[in-house]
This record gives sequence, structure tokens and C-alpha cells, in this order.
Amino acid sequence: METVATARAFGGTQGVYRHASAATGTDMTFAVYVPPHEPGARLPVVWWLSGLTCTHANVTDKGEYRRACAELGLILVAPDTSPRGQGVADDPAWDMGQGAGFYVDATQAPWSPHFRMWRYVTDELPALVAAEFPADMGRQSIAGHSMGGHGALTIGLTFPERYKAVSAFAPIVAPGQVPWGEKALGGYLGPDRAAWRRHDAVALIEDGARLPELLVDQGDADPFLAEQLRPWLLRDACEAAGIGLTLRMQPGYDHGYLFISTFMADHLAWHAARLGGAARSP
Repeated sequence: METVATARAFGGTQGVYRHASAATGTDMTFAVYVPPHEPGARLPVVWWLSGLTCTHANVTDKGEYRRACAELGLILVAPDTSPRGQGVADDPAWDMGQGAGFYVDATQAPWSPHFRMWRYVTDELPALVAAEFPADMGRQSIAGHSMGGHGALTIGLTFPERYKAVSAFAPIVAPGQVPWGEKALGGYLGPDRAAWRRHDAVALIEDGARLPELLVDQGDADPFLAEQLRPWLLRDACEAAGIGLTLRMQPGYDHGYLFISTFMADHLAWHAARLGGAARSP
């Protein structure tokens, strides 16, 4: 693992790191904030998955999470959203290809050689974080925005024993029913819609996946609300399954990071309450 940059913030350390990924076959960059802590302590980990076109830098630069993480004793890890670089397939549009990995392992050409973000986020990067940072991997949670909200929901529903809390901002809740998802899942996974269901939060719930509760914030002035996001589909699925969904429609807020930064501390406090407090001694 190569350290790209570090800086002090709220008594902790914000770092950016790079490593050679076996999952993607490329170098991958990610960000980690480690709050102040006693030597030898192990800290709970919040995974943040970003949305279309983003890198680790979007939340790092605009998410305004560090003060809350420092106060709550939370590590925050922000991966990139896709493999990148020469020889990595791409699409001329911004909603497919580099910057738009959709947190799946692609099975279709030309994507399958590198676009294995599910494996990267759920397996390879957690192992690296566990080895290199003071992380308590028994206390993990996951959150994300838009495409990353989709990733957080599907990963959390797939591994409910691993993630103690799951939340999202403006998530794509049913990619099998909206244009962004139909394009991405069709391109990465092929035309068989049955193969899409394990990467669709609403379909996962319909098929029996369960979590105790979810927190979702959605701006009612989001330009993607009706066509791409449709949080009412998640509300209906959770009601039918008995999942406790807190869906907060936020008046006047749009899809961007000013919206996210406004409610980020709320989400982190919600995660901390379910992760069992701050640092644990060794």
C-alpha cells in the first residue's frame, strides 16, 4: 500500500492511499479518516460508497464528516467507484464505465476483466483496511449516495451479519426498474434480469433479504427523484417485509453534496449508536 497524502484534521488523520488490486487488475485509490484514539485501540468502521462520476475525493472534499467521526470515534473509508486507467473499458456516457462501476462484478465483455467492484468492496479492501488501520472489523457499517446508496443497500442486505447499520442518501433503490440501472446492470451482467436481482435492493427484499432497520434521506427537489430514484418503491418493500425504514424527505434539497453534508452528522451518529460506541481497548 502506498501513501499518496495525509493531513491532520480534528485531531485525527485524513489519508489517501493507493494499492495494486487483484480484484480489478488495476491500481485503486481510496481514502481513510482515522479519528484520534488511544494507542492500541480498535475503532468501528463506516464504509462510504460514492455515486456516479465520483472518486474517493468527492466525499473527502465535500462530505464534512471528519468532525463527527472525530467526536464519535469512527473510521470512515471511501473507495473509488470503479477501476480506472489505460486498458480499462469505458463508455462515452457518464453513467457507465469508469466512474460508474455500480458495485457489481461484471460478467460481460468488455467489462468483466476489471469491473469487479463487488469483490473489491466486500472482500479485498476490507482485508487491506483490517491489516493496515486500527479497525475493529467486528463493528462495521455502510452508507452511500445515489449509485453508492444502491451499493450500500445491496451489500448491507446481502451481509446483514457484517454491517451493523445501513443508510443512504438519495439511493437508486430499484435499479432493475429505472434507466440508470437497466443500462448498467444490462451492460455489466447481461440481459437475464434474474441475475440483476441480487444487485437490486427492492428485489432483494422481495426475495427474502432482511435488515432490522434502514435510514434514508432524500431531497424532494432532487431532479432524479421520479425517474431514477423512486424511494417509495423501497418504502413499500420495507413495509411488506417488516423492515423498519426511516425515510426522511427533506424539503428543498437536491442531489448534491450540500444536501449530503447537511445530514452527514445525523447519519454518522445513527451508525455510531448501532456500532456500540467509540474505540475499544485491545
